Amino acid sequence: MSTPVAPSSAASMHEVSDRTSELVELVLRYARGRILSSDTPLDKPIAPLDLALRAGRSIDEHGIGAERALALFEDVLAPACITTDHPQYLSFIPTAPTKASVAFDLVVSASALYGGSWLEGAGAVHAENEVLSWLAAEFGLPASAGGVFVQGGTLGNLSALVAAREHARAVATRSGAELPSRWKVVCSAEAHSSIASAARVMDVDVVAVEPGDDGVLRGDAVRAALEEHAASVFAVVATAGSTNFGIVDDLASIAAVTDEFDVWLHVDGAYGLAGMLSPMARHRFAGVERADSVIVDPHKWLFAPFDACALIYRDPEAGRRAHTQHAEYLDTLTETSEWSPSDYAAHLTRRARGLPLWFSLATHGAAAYRDAVTASIRLAHDIAREIDRRDGFRLVREPQLSVVVFEREGWSKADYAEWSARLLDEQHAFVTPSSHAGRPNTRFAIINPLTTYEHLTAILDTMA
Repeated sequence: MSTPVAPSSAASMHEVSDRTSELVELVLRYARGRILSSDTPLDKPIAPLDLALRAGRSIDEHGIGAERALALFEDVLAPACITTDHPQYLSFIPTAPTKASVAFDLVVSASALYGGSWLEGAGAVHAENEVLSWLAAEFGLPASAGGVFVQGGTLGNLSALVAAREHARAVATRSGAELPSRWKVVCSAEAHSSIASAARVMDVDVVAVEPGDDGVLRGDAVRAALEEHAASVFAVVATAGSTNFGIVDDLASIAAVTDEFDVWLHVDGAYGLAGMLSPMARHRFAGVERADSVIVDPHKWLFAPFDACALIYRDPEAGRRAHTQHAEYLDTLTETSEWSPSDYAAHLTRRARGLPLWFSLATHGAAAYRDAVTASIRLAHDIAREIDRRDGFRLVREPQLSVVVFEREGWSKADYAEWSARLLDEQHAFVTPSSHAGRPNTRFAIINPLTTYEHLTAILDTMA
């Protein structure tokens, strides 16, 4: 027979005591120092065996205490993680959260908020919906548009495509049309990998359409795919800022074709759709206002912390019909007309992950965001001109947004890999190799307003 745990012992982790007060102060001091640091190192990963030896064992029956645990994180674990908001982190798509958004992320956790339903989190949902309405207006969508913040672009794209298929199925059923043996989604051959991932999850086929030589998918290519695959296509996905090049598809011509064929248009703007905030790039997104759904990731170019993707539907009811979960214990939520974010994507439990962006926007105003996005685009164009001027360098494509892809003439894949590893090892920068059409290259993904022209030219100098 087991010995009952004393109530005081069972509650010790949760009650307010001298011990927990000291723990909280310890963590907040560290967080404050990290948020306000102006010289946080870039850091780098280390080999698994080395990390295991340095970290040792931290979890046992009795605990090692908050001071030792935090010291382990600060001295061993954190330095083995690359600092993604470092101004010389220029790979993949970086993050550059504002100090306001990072600080408020602490508040979200400390406030014990649940963001799945209006019943439990009305205030948080209201604030998130204000951000979604602001974004929808920026994108030209109607005032009735709405949606939800989800974990990332992959889940946002999946949720939008699930809603699109449910819509197509309902339309076909109402009209008495025969359902296709296999549903299909049309997208660019250069679409983000999450589209193929969503298709695998949904067990549907991808019709990959070759874009033009400039990487832009246009309406005539989409038309050919729709004519060939007819009623089996439930959605067309256009890209508003590809990850590799920052290319924006010809949204207006694609929208004209999807209107004609009455097919759902989804715009994957995870990285690039935030570019609409800048007058330098807004014209590139003409046609997005005709989309049935869009996504944009605030943890990319809208300066929020990980993780947040804004999924917005032209008609939110389409999302709600596809995603509302039904169970006896959920009836109190689903039998009302209140806005519950869990009804609009493939999730139920959710963090109020839109609140850090809300706080930062409310604090600084939209104009500050427009200036920051514009600065990234201007810097991308400036460094592209510098690359063009340098002997031995080749600009692969003119940048549309803030991604600059270039080659060092004569370099092999191994040359790029060795150079990239050296940059990180020396804590100079994080710039990874890439490729296009079988040719190796590298790229600057410029997001952080603290990244400077001098940072970038110094990196180019290391390739001499």
